[in-house]
Amino acid sequence: MLDRIIRNSINQRFVVLLVAALLLLWGGWTASRMQVDVLPDLTAPTVTLGTEAHGMAPQEVERLITMPVESAMQGASGVRRVRSTSHVGLSLVHVEFDWDIPILQARQVVAERLQTAVASLPPGTPTPVMIPISSIMGEIMFVALEGESVSPMDLRAQADWDVRRRLLAVPGVSQVIPIGGEVRQYQVLLKVDRLLANHLTAEEVAEAVKKAGESSSAGFLVHQGQENLIHGIGRLQSTADLEQALVARRGGQPIRLRDIAEIKVGPALKRGEGSHNGRPAVILAIQKQPGANTLELTKRLDLVMDEIQTSLPQGMRLEKQIFRQANFIQVAIRNVVDALRDGTILVILIVGLFLAHARATVITAVAVPLSLVAAILVLKAFGATLNTMTLGGLALAVGVLVDDAIIDVENVLRRLRENAAKAHDHRKPFLHRLRHRHHLRGLHTHLLPGWGRGTLAATPRTGLYGGPGRVPPGGADRHARALCLAVAPRPGEQARP
Repeated sequence: MLDRIIRNSINQRFVVLLVAALLLLWGGWTASRMQVDVLPDLTAPTVTLGTEAHGMAPQEVERLITMPVESAMQGASGVRRVRSTSHVGLSLVHVEFDWDIPILQARQVVAERLQTAVASLPPGTPTPVMIPISSIMGEIMFVALEGESVSPMDLRAQADWDVRRRLLAVPGVSQVIPIGGEVRQYQVLLKVDRLLANHLTAEEVAEAVKKAGESSSAGFLVHQGQENLIHGIGRLQSTADLEQALVARRGGQPIRLRDIAEIKVGPALKRGEGSHNGRPAVILAIQKQPGANTLELTKRLDLVMDEIQTSLPQGMRLEKQIFRQANFIQVAIRNVVDALRDGTILVILIVGLFLAHARATVITAVAVPLSLVAAILVLKAFGATLNTMTLGGLALAVGVLVDDAIIDVENVLRRLRENAAKAHDHRKPFLHRLRHRHHLRGLHTHLLPGWGRGTLAATPRTGLYGGPGRVPPGGADRHARALCLAVAPRPGEQARP
């Protein structure tokens, strides 16, 4: 078969050159638009359910919330495993689906099953919510919001109400999680003696505080042919508004919140802290959506954060260079480019120095990038992404590709020179020399051992299921296909003359 391929390529030389040029252009265009990640996504389609249960201990959360939700998810279509964790006031249930289930279909199945679980939860428990779509490798950037002579409460408020919302508006961002700082809240500190004196309970005060911030509608008033909406505005604007909240009446006298409690603005109870370079700061963890290009998304985030920096209050600054997946990817891409450059230079120097043939040098130099783009097209066809693992493999393959290119070209050129050194009567035409089966056999016998080793190296993983068989994602058998295009034998395997 290889003899036939070589023979047809010689007969259709211009077609081969045209196809090679188109392949280089197509492969370069495809590589520039492929999804780039730091590592392959080894996470099975997973839907995470979060339920808040304020005031509950982990044992109560496990028994009253986690178990009903987990039981409702068991047996759903496509579910392979259900995991859960129960914390203080928080329940997390992770529903893992089969590898071939689309994530949107998985979320629809969970949403349908969730309706049966809500009815079995304790009264007053918030409805479980689905965490935004992300993956274990989706955390692409850490950003620090810090400032000198700025309180941790102001930092956290700026991060929650301005920075986080503007980052979430960037296409491709799944979630932005702030860590650290102090969460501002209105605190009502009850005075026990005043409560007892007015025969009030803490539950009554809590209900009054809850109703104090409600706005209400009182219909509308028709006047001179116009309808005017009557709206009772009860939204709290300051602690002074909360102090005026009515709790109860005793003896015809109103008892307001300021009479039985102290109201102030203070930080919520902290269970963690964020810092940068040893100084308190608010760390924002940015997660991307599945399928988003890490490099392109990082560029968009940098532009948005530059805009945010100009609008921050005086004394605050946004530090972007903490953790960036894009840095690892750029290093891997740089390694491939450097290997391609060095390999091409070595080919030109070695072939040009030892063979002293211009066309042979060009052919050898073109073989390296042509093999790489062919491997990239194979990876693209099977749904793979470019990541540090595949880019590292391509960088290593460049050295072997150089060996193969030099061996092939030297083999052909040597035979042509041997033919040219013969007497004119015994000399054979150029094309007849290449088409002869005896001489074609030596050109490809050294390729088969290299292809065989590459295929055998990847074959054991083709039978693995789950994460081990998804490096890169979609099945390990694509490694064997790519290796047939991007792996060549070691030196010393050229055919005997």
